[in-house]
Amino acid sequence: MGITADNLTSSDYALARAAAGGTAAAIGVLYDRYSRRVYSLCFRMTHNAADAEDLTQEVFILLLRKIGSFRGESQFNTWLYRLTVNHVLMYFRRVTSRKEAIIEDVEAEISTSRRSKHSARLQVMDKIALDEALAQLPPGSRSVLVLFDIEGYSHREIAGILGCSIGNSKSQLHKARMKLGRLLN
Repeated sequence: MGITADNLTSSDYALARAAAGGTAAAIGVLYDRYSRRVYSLCFRMTHNAADAEDLTQEVFILLLRKIGSFRGESQFNTWLYRLTVNHVLMYFRRVTSRKEAIIEDVEAEISTSRRSKHSARLQVMDKIALDEALAQLPPGSRSVLVLFDIEGYSHREIAGILGCSIGNSKSQLHKARMKLGRLLN
């Protein structure tokens, strides 16, 4: 059966097979049928309209590459749902990795700024003690401490960066300062 732009009643399986074969009209029909659902799912997961739009486009690009792996053992919408969820989760992992890299850069800057205040011998001892103490802080507390005390961000800005509440940011900062004080004394 040939898929045309006029044949909008084709089953999802037939459309997927035709799309896997390179039929552009089938891809268009699948996009028309499912783009709103994919966008809604992306939006529910990210809570950000711009990210949801970008992720929706990425999912349909990924769909073009993966459509051949759809075997029809489940409903097409179930398969597409799983493809979408996995893609959004990978997006979150990439974003988290970037945040961790930024925090590591900031921590390196902290130790560099502390060195300029002490003699060479004290610099080494301070760096070792600070690195050991920072390493013992939980990642969330360490992140808030660096962002607030070193970078000068407000609790509102930190909450936006880390995706937590302002109260959580304040609590994490207090815990980090208390533990850091104990560890350095």
